[in-house]
Amino acid sequence: MDIKEELLRRAHLYADRNKLVISEQLGCGVHGIVFAAKGQSERGHSAIKIHRQEAPYRRERDAYLRLQELGVSEVRNCHVPELLDHDDDLWVVRMTVVTRPFVLDFAGAYLDEPPDFPEEVWEEWRERNQEQFGARWPEVEAVLGSLRSYDIYLLDVSPGNVALPD
Repeated sequence: MDIKEELLRRAHLYADRNKLVISEQLGCGVHGIVFAAKGQSERGHSAIKIHRQEAPYRRERDAYLRLQELGVSEVRNCHVPELLDHDDDLWVVRMTVVTRPFVLDFAGAYLDEPPDFPEEVWEEWRERNQEQFGARWPEVEAVLGSLRSYDIYLLDVSPGNVALPD
């Protein structure tokens, strides 16, 4: 069974256990796949993210648990998904669906302290992100600074994960 089949198998198992119907795919990346899902009595959709590996699942789960504990639903005018549920056996996080502007995808985040990368790695990271965001990079840095105030160090920074207000 290839990885996509395995992720789909776990998505359907999670949906069956929680009486959800899976609809369209919302995203796919290095850490997993995201689907829209809906419960029988729910008005709108939620999102379920099925992770490829346990470590990114735990990082994402723990980041959302911390944000939930602190009551954070927005960071510098960017919506943050609310954690609805998680499954430690299937490596699934269920969250609200947010609209732009948003900050999401915490599977590559570190809690409590940033990774101990050499300065040249950090410099490459900054250069790559400055290139991606152009003149808006200082706004992204402000969002990252706000997350750091919660001891969440978001490394997977892209326009798909950090969508700034217009």
